[in-house]
Amino acid sequence: MSRLLVAAFYAFTSLNDMRREALLDALPTLAREGGVLGSVLVAPEGVNGTISGPEAGVDAVLQHLRGSLDLGDHHYARLEVKRSWAHQPVFRRFKARRKKEIVTIGMGSVDPSASVGRYVEPDDWNALVDDPDTLVIDTRNSYETSIGTFAGAIDPGTDSFREFPQWAEQTLRPMLEQQGSKRIAMFCTGGIRCEKASSYLQQEGFGEVHHLRGGILKYLEQVPEEQSRWQGECFVFDQRVALNHRLEPGEHRLCHACGLPVSPQQRALPSYIKGVQCVHCVDRFSDADRERFAMRQRQIDQRQIDQHNIDQQQA
Repeated sequence: MSRLLVAAFYAFTSLNDMRREALLDALPTLAREGGVLGSVLVAPEGVNGTISGPEAGVDAVLQHLRGSLDLGDHHYARLEVKRSWAHQPVFRRFKARRKKEIVTIGMGSVDPSASVGRYVEPDDWNALVDDPDTLVIDTRNSYETSIGTFAGAIDPGTDSFREFPQWAEQTLRPMLEQQGSKRIAMFCTGGIRCEKASSYLQQEGFGEVHHLRGGILKYLEQVPEEQSRWQGECFVFDQRVALNHRLEPGEHRLCHACGLPVSPQQRALPSYIKGVQCVHCVDRFSDADRERFAMRQRQIDQRQIDQHNIDQQQA
């Protein structure tokens, strides 16, 4: 199979009901015609998605979005796109869905188009985070930060982005008061969460706030590995699970029981049973659950064997 383009994108741009419905109607047809799979969220504040397929098909979807959205010169109003490649499908289907927010922080007053931090280009990120007066914050979930992050970054330990405002008030604000005035530098996978988080911190008076434009993915795309401050792998929300610095699939796999990433070392533990349990969930499920998971895994394995045999016959 020829390689497939994977495009992660977002834009904060106001969409009324009519324009949202027009997108939700058009996108599935475009995706089907171009052989594109993935997910696109459409909300009053804009669009957010990751899609994959033949380059021409993906570009057709992106071009339609550019023609349908009110994109401007402000960073938040651009269609920020991060590109990587895969040799097999990373999604099973295409979905375009209505949402209240394209990334959920749960506070309607947070609006990047009204207030947002300073954008930092990937090439300028190292100098900022190397400065001892910079407080570097990873705005992702704890299961993402556990497999990779920037050197010296603070992990808020959140399980969802909704928890970030509470962490900021209960932990970050006292931290800043104790340490004195420090600039804040935030990052996330593709830029959308840290952009919204910076909007929240700006509105709440947290001082000088910066965030990495295009997120970790754009940084890995542009900054040479020998100059990188990134450590580990970057979790992604598709079947690749995690990417290394070359934006290739990494060594982590997903536990299909709990949905958390598992390293090669964790898969080598006696407690690990593929598709049934891992170190994260060994005490979490009942025996009946594990039997159900085992049956599902046997079905998955059989489908893979059947598909392999079909491929061999057609070769």
